[in-house]
Amino acid sequence: MLKIDKLLSLLKIVFKMTVQDVINILNDYAPLHYAEDFDNTGLLVGDANSKISGVLVSLDTLEAVVDEAIENGCNLIVSFHPIIFSGLKKLTGKTYVERTVQKAIKNDISIVAIHTALDNSWNGVNAKMCEVLGLENRNILLPKTQTIQKLTTFVPATEAEVVRDSLFKAGAGNIGNYSHCSFTIEGNGSFKGEEGSSPNVGQKGELHFEAETQIGITFPKHLQSRVLKTLFKAHPYEEVAYEITTLENSHQQLGMGMLGEFTEAISEKEFLTVLKRTFKTGCVRHSALRNKTIKKVAVLGGSGSFAISAAKAQGADAFVSADFKYHDFFQAENQILLCDVGHYESEQYTKDLLVDVLTKKITNFAVVLSQTNTNPISYF
Repeated sequence: MLKIDKLLSLLKIVFKMTVQDVINILNDYAPLHYAEDFDNTGLLVGDANSKISGVLVSLDTLEAVVDEAIENGCNLIVSFHPIIFSGLKKLTGKTYVERTVQKAIKNDISIVAIHTALDNSWNGVNAKMCEVLGLENRNILLPKTQTIQKLTTFVPATEAEVVRDSLFKAGAGNIGNYSHCSFTIEGNGSFKGEEGSSPNVGQKGELHFEAETQIGITFPKHLQSRVLKTLFKAHPYEEVAYEITTLENSHQQLGMGMLGEFTEAISEKEFLTVLKRTFKTGCVRHSALRNKTIKKVAVLGGSGSFAISAAKAQGADAFVSADFKYHDFFQAENQILLCDVGHYESEQYTKDLLVDVLTKKITNFAVVLSQTNTNPISYF
């Protein structure tokens, strides 16, 4: 007799995964809910219900990448950057964006982008930069705000433990490195069931007082639907009283950029050599050397000049990012070593990260790492 896990694996092969299944995997790893407002993530081209023959993972989606997907028998491209960023008004093939989208549609290839959702993830782009550099003791450089919510509800005292445990299982009560966090207050609730009601306790038409427990529990906002569904299922009352508020607390494991440390401090020139070798770049643009060692380093994949002040405030010896403009380097003010390794170079390991994530969850078809170099910048 087949074990359940083997049976499920066989069923997955028979009933192939859909594009939406892959989006769900990505969403579990780096919730699209936390992508920046200006961004364009999720399914950009295709049908979410399409069955998948293979997945090609790339940093960018260009015509050459679509060709590569066709050659590898992949009908889904998971791209870090979105090929459609601002609105498309025409599809005439006059721009590289239009030609790429046209080719994908003609060949029934779906395109999914994850971009700033992965930028903001604890185990995302910046964690990968820290990993390849060998940085430890990591912390988010710019923790994201307005992402933690609090549920307050009132439960019969005899059912409080059941409801609370159900909410924990749904993902509520996690704060940083702590889980099962909640706060309770004992009191008395009153209600009177009117016509059409069917009270679980008390009698319809009679004022009833019940010993109740007020439960307060926090959760990340992308879990709101799941938490509320769990609450309604576990709560014994016909009408559930609850309140959801958004907290001002910053999420310490969610946000842009990351700070880390070398085990031992190294010289500035050695650090620049490490950057050039690690990120395989033609050059590292940097601010003036300070003749100080480098131990604490801030990183931010892609365009990161907006985080220079944060890196300085956090006491970083160096900040590694990309797309610094001329005047951005003046912000170093002899307080930090600013290093621009290039946009593509800073994010190049992201597709390896995505392949690892998908490969662990998908076993019934190929997850292919794109070999197309989509870097639009060359060095002479």
